[in-house]
Amino acid sequence: MPLFDTASTMDASSAHPLGVSVPRPGTGPHGAVPSSANVAVFAPGVENLEIAYKAPGGEWRRQALPNVTHGVHHGIVVDFPYGSRYGFRAAPKSEALPLSFPMLDLDDDAGQPLLLDPYGRAVDQREGFLTSVRMAGDFDWGTDQRPRLQWRNTIIYEAHVRGQSMLHPDVPAELRGTYAGMAHPAIIEHFKSLGITSVQLLPVHFHLDEQHLQNLGLTNYWGYNTAAFFAPHPDYATKAAQEAGPQAVQDEFKGMVKLLHAAGLEVILDVVYNHTAEGGPDGPTSSFRGLGEETYYRTDGHGKYVDTTGCGNTLNFGEPRVVQLVLDSLRYWVDEFHIDGFRFDLAVTLCRNADNEFDPRHPFLVAVAADPVLSDVKLISEPWDVGYGGWQTGRFPGGWVDWNDHFRDGVRSFWLADRAAIESGGQGGSVARLADALSGSAGLFQASGRSRLASLNLITAHDGFTLNDLVSYDRKHNEANGEQNRDGHGDNRSYNHGFEGPTEDEDILAQRAQSRRNLMASMMISLGVPMITGGDELARTQQGNNNAYCQDNPLAWIDWTRTPESHEMLRSTKRYVRLRKEFLASQPHDFPARDEQSYLYWFDQAGQPMSMDGWNDPRHRVMQLLLGSDDGTLAGLVVVNGSSSDVKITLPDVTNDDGTPRRMFELRLTTSPLHELRQGGRVASGETDLVEANSINIYRT
Repeated sequence: MPLFDTASTMDASSAHPLGVSVPRPGTGPHGAVPSSANVAVFAPGVENLEIAYKAPGGEWRRQALPNVTHGVHHGIVVDFPYGSRYGFRAAPKSEALPLSFPMLDLDDDAGQPLLLDPYGRAVDQREGFLTSVRMAGDFDWGTDQRPRLQWRNTIIYEAHVRGQSMLHPDVPAELRGTYAGMAHPAIIEHFKSLGITSVQLLPVHFHLDEQHLQNLGLTNYWGYNTAAFFAPHPDYATKAAQEAGPQAVQDEFKGMVKLLHAAGLEVILDVVYNHTAEGGPDGPTSSFRGLGEETYYRTDGHGKYVDTTGCGNTLNFGEPRVVQLVLDSLRYWVDEFHIDGFRFDLAVTLCRNADNEFDPRHPFLVAVAADPVLSDVKLISEPWDVGYGGWQTGRFPGGWVDWNDHFRDGVRSFWLADRAAIESGGQGGSVARLADALSGSAGLFQASGRSRLASLNLITAHDGFTLNDLVSYDRKHNEANGEQNRDGHGDNRSYNHGFEGPTEDEDILAQRAQSRRNLMASMMISLGVPMITGGDELARTQQGNNNAYCQDNPLAWIDWTRTPESHEMLRSTKRYVRLRKEFLASQPHDFPARDEQSYLYWFDQAGQPMSMDGWNDPRHRVMQLLLGSDDGTLAGLVVVNGSSSDVKITLPDVTNDDGTPRRMFELRLTTSPLHELRQGGRVASGETDLVEANSINIYRT
């Protein structure tokens, strides 16, 4: 029988929705079969497309998708129940299709592998090749509701599903490193006691390992190499769920979200829509390349890939079907998995126009803003990529929050790089850059019409040194990655405090501990949205590796062993989180978004308004910030001493809203080792107090 014999293959299928769906009523006898399905795939690079599929317990079968509508190949497939595995292949028009075929034909001498469905809800890796799986969406969500937390009350915790629980002694061995492990009571209790509100998971979409890592016996631990945008990564499920099949994997993921929500915690996904696991032109063909690479991927007009990601290929967001693919994927994760938000890896790539330039009014951004589902969740941009004009921090539109690299670099420079320069006889920077960071980088976001809450403040992330390694290493140590230490960023603005790596020198250890506290406290007292990297609250180390993307081992997993360093850092982090929440609870709900009601007053060491010389002179490393709101019930005073000696400061002589003088400041914490001794001390307005070298005092009034 010819592939496109009209009498036997034409049907009343639909080009919408894409993927596998229940046929519309009234589509003829095929639609009346309970296990039939409407199959639609955008494959503009293929003239004739066939589907190979296997029902549970059945044999492999092949069928043409006889209809083509604007590049979408579609057809009705019978005997295609939930749980069926399937994939696509281009087929010569003259090829005759038997009803079934042996397994060897799935990779016949034409060299055509099965292609994953871009809309496939699961990926099966059995029998030595990848297939998509038809999935049911049934799950008992009960009374689950998304927490819908305000941005100003949000504290994000960046976590890896595997690394978070892999070494936790209270998580059963069979649950460690899994979705179920992430929602285990021991992990949830840690989150709740720490005070974070939102768990941001490193990529959980199905991903593949790059060939060069396979050659080295390594894996892509971080998962930034997506092959299927609708499918959860099955290797993060328990062995029992994996053996039970894709439905059990999906249910375990949903169960994780349900339990985290029950604890009041949001779930944010780190998503990678800028490139795919197919890599450059010489990479594997698993889906998009075989269906229409010149449409799915950005090219230069001569068929050569344009790479703004550094990963070999770039999804073409000048193509409406690519934009649709991503929008549909995002909605699916919100609707079907109750996800609360997304952090977009290399988000600038998603907003490049036909000229490959960043456009803050790009159709993708406009579509998200107009979408009733997506505009209601948290949207976080990594506002850069590796292409020309790739650094766009502050330029994303309203509704988005940007990773603020200016904050990261400013805080690191003040507390670490500047200190290293000063202690080696040189000169550090002034307090101006740190002041801008603490105040939410308002000028950076003003042009986009956004407030200080558009700043996502981070000191570290998965990519780079851990907080502990920032204060312990001057240089990266990535030899374990097999790239002769060439990978990873060289500009870390770190400081080892006089010795590279582990040491037993008590003075150096004390200095490192104080620097850790300064960094964490600076983030927690800053205006904007803070993000803790998983394990930083425990002084986690990666032994100087600042690019542990391929280290699926204890080097990258969180070590829960209690040490004096981890205990002290955890206690301090909890203290800073509590202080942040206490301060915000005393402010009106729209603080600090409404600048006309919020205030930030800057003073020098003598309690006088900061002068221009004070801002610009690098010898002046002391400043005071009084912040609050006209409608707030208390104000906070942050005093920073970035010099190498203790200083006496005069607290500012300020008045209350009614004109009466503020008489007393209460010391809530100091990052110096004297916190326990000094906490609760009261100092009158206009009187003096001591701020230890390289430390922060925080008062309330």
